[in-house]
Amino acid sequence: YLVGVGRADCTGPVAQVPLMGYAKTDQVGGGLLSRLYSRAFIVADPEGPSRVVFVSIDIGMVSQRVRLEVLKQLRSKYGELYRQDNVILSGTHTHSGPGGYFQYTLFWITSKGLVRPALSSIVNGIVKSIDIAHENMKKGRLFINRGTVENSQINRSPFSYLANPESERNRYSSNTDKEMVVLKMVDEDGHELGLISWFAVHPVSMNNSNHLVNSDNVGYASYLFEQEKNKGMLPGEGSFVAAFASSNLGDVSPNTRGPFCANTGESCDNPQSSCPVGGAAMCMAKGPGKDMFDSTRIIGQNIYLKAKELYEKASQEVTGPLSSAHQWVNMSNVSVELNATHTVKTCKPALGHSFAAGTIDGVGAFNFTQGSVEGDPFWDQIRDQLLGEPTNETKACHSPKPILFSTGEMTWPHPWHPDIVDVQIAAIGSLAILAVPGEFTTMSGRRLREAVKNEFDSHGTQGMNVVIAGLCNVYTHYIATYEEYQAEPEQGRGSSGNPGCPHGCLRSTSSLSQNATQELPRGPEPPLFNVTSLTLLPSLSAESAPATKTFGDVLEEVRPEYREREVAGVTFVGANPRNSAENATEHNFLTVERYSNISSSWHVVLNDASWDTRFYWSKGSRGQSNVTIEWHIPAGTEPGVYRLRYFGHYKKRMGLFRLITVPFEGSSSGFQITAP
Repeated sequence: YLVGVGRADCTGPVAQVPLMGYAKTDQVGGGLLSRLYSRAFIVADPEGPSRVVFVSIDIGMVSQRVRLEVLKQLRSKYGELYRQDNVILSGTHTHSGPGGYFQYTLFWITSKGLVRPALSSIVNGIVKSIDIAHENMKKGRLFINRGTVENSQINRSPFSYLANPESERNRYSSNTDKEMVVLKMVDEDGHELGLISWFAVHPVSMNNSNHLVNSDNVGYASYLFEQEKNKGMLPGEGSFVAAFASSNLGDVSPNTRGPFCANTGESCDNPQSSCPVGGAAMCMAKGPGKDMFDSTRIIGQNIYLKAKELYEKASQEVTGPLSSAHQWVNMSNVSVELNATHTVKTCKPALGHSFAAGTIDGVGAFNFTQGSVEGDPFWDQIRDQLLGEPTNETKACHSPKPILFSTGEMTWPHPWHPDIVDVQIAAIGSLAILAVPGEFTTMSGRRLREAVKNEFDSHGTQGMNVVIAGLCNVYTHYIATYEEYQAEPEQGRGSSGNPGCPHGCLRSTSSLSQNATQELPRGPEPPLFNVTSLTLLPSLSAESAPATKTFGDVLEEVRPEYREREVAGVTFVGANPRNSAENATEHNFLTVERYSNISSSWHVVLNDASWDTRFYWSKGSRGQSNVTIEWHIPAGTEPGVYRLRYFGHYKKRMGLFRLITVPFEGSSSGFQITAP
C-alpha cells in the first residue's frame, strides 16, 4: 500500500464553552490540561484509485455538521479523491472537549448554541491532518494484532447486560469486550509510521467536576506512545502518529472501583444506580486512582502498555484490495424483516426519562433515576406545556420507553435531532472497519461484528478482522440490544434498540463483499442548515489589567526551589483564552523552559500539550482575569534552573466600535529543581 499519517491540533476555545459529554450546562471550560488532536491515516492502492481514510479525533463525537463541512473542504481541495464513502471520521468520546459544533437544537441546549470557533477548530484540524497524511504518502506495510486488556473497564449497566439471553452471555468470558485490535504501519524500509488501536472504554476518567480541556485516558495513551516514538520532540510534534480510537463502548466505564454513594460510601450497584439518601444524584463510580487525574493516567497507561506490546509483536500482515461503501439512511422510517413472519419499523427519534438520569460516570439533573419504567407526571406535564406531547404513534413505537423529549417531532428553531444517518464500512485487505454513528453497547457490538463477519463469509471472503469504530459521522446516542432496551438504564431506553443500523451495515457489507458498491443507493442527503453561529456565550469585550500592572505581569511568584513530585505554580495578570481561539492562532498558552549554561539561553522542554502542565483561567470583575500555570514536576526531572512562561491575547478598544486583539507574554522568575 501507499500509507500516509498526519496529526493536527483541533483544541479550539478552552474557556467559557461548555464541555461536550456529560450534558451538564455548568461544566464549562476553564483552562487546559492537554491539547486535542485529529489523527489521520490514509491507505491507498499504489496501482489504482482506491483509498481509505480513517481519522480519530479527540472530541466527544463527530457531528453531522462537522462531517458535512469536512467533506465540503476536501471536495474543493481534492475533487472526488476523498468522499463520503472512503473517509471515516471517528470521535474518541472524550467528555472534556469544547462543545458547540452541532447544527441540531437538542445539542445547543447544553452547548450554548453553535459556537463557530469550536466548530472551525475541529473542521480545520481534521482537514489539516488529512492534508499532512496526503502529503506524506509513501510505500508501506500494515500489520494487525489483537490481545486482552485487563483492569481497565467495567460494565456500567450490568443489570441490562444480564437481560441478554443466557446462552449468548455464556459464549463470552466477560460482560465487556476486553479485546484490543492494533493496526501497525511501517514504510517499505521498516521505519515506523504510526498505529491505530481500537478498544472499548469510555474516556470518562475525568469526571463532570472537571473544567480543563483534555483528551482523557485514551488521549493520555496517545501521548505516551507518541512521546516514546518521537524521541526528543515536544508533545504534539514528530512524525509518528498513534490513535487510540473508540469502539463499542456504550456500557463500558473506566471507573473500575464501581459505583458508590458519595455521602455514605456504600455501594449503589443496583438497577436504579440510586442511593438510600440522596437518590441517583449521589451515585458515582470511582476510578482506580486517588483522584481523576491519577485515574486518567492509570487507565491511559494500561491501554498504552497493551498497545505497545501488541504493536511490537504484530506479525500478521494485512494485504488485499481496498474498498468502501456508504449510504445515508432515514432512520425514522426503515422497515426491517426480523424473520419470515415479523417485520418491524423504526421510529422518529425520542429520548427517554433514563436519558436524563445519566450514568454512574455522570448523573443527570433533577434526580431522574435509571430503570424507571414509567414517565414522571410532573416532568411530562412541563414537557407537554413547553414542547408539546409526543404523538400516540411515537409513544407506541418507542414502547416500553417512557418518552421525555420527542425530539423527532420537534422542529423549532431547527430540527432537534438528525433523521438521516450515515451507514459506512471500509475494507483494508482483511480488515473491515464498521463506522457506527453512536455508542453500541458491548453485546450489540458483538452481534454486529458477528453478523458482518458472517456476511463476508457467505460471499466467500473468509477470515475478515472486523472492528467497530464508534462515534462516527453523526451522533445517534446509544444502540442497545432489544433485550437491553427492555431493561432500561441510559444505554437501554435513553436511546434505541435499533435494528435499522445493523440492517444498513449488513446491506453495505453485502455490496462491498460482492464488489457491487456502485449499485448501493446513495440515500437522502442530510441537510446543511443555514446557521453559521448562534450562541449564548458572552461576547468578547475589552479587557483591563489591575492598576500599576499590565498583561502578563506576575501576581503570585514561584518558590525559589522545588523537588521532583512537587508542583511549581505561578499566577499572572491574564486575559480570556478565547481571544486566542477566536484570533485563529495556533500557539501554546505556556512553556516550561530550562536554562542552559553552555549556550547561556533558555530552551523549551515542555509545552501546553504536556500532561504534566495545567493552565487555569479565572474571570474576575471589570474586565480583569487571572491565569495560573502549574507544572507537576515528574520523577526523573533533570536538576537545573527552570522558568514558566505564559502567552496570551487581550482585547483592546480602538475608538468607539473597534476592538483589536493584542498578543502578550509573561514569565516567572527562574527556580531551581534540586536532586532528590
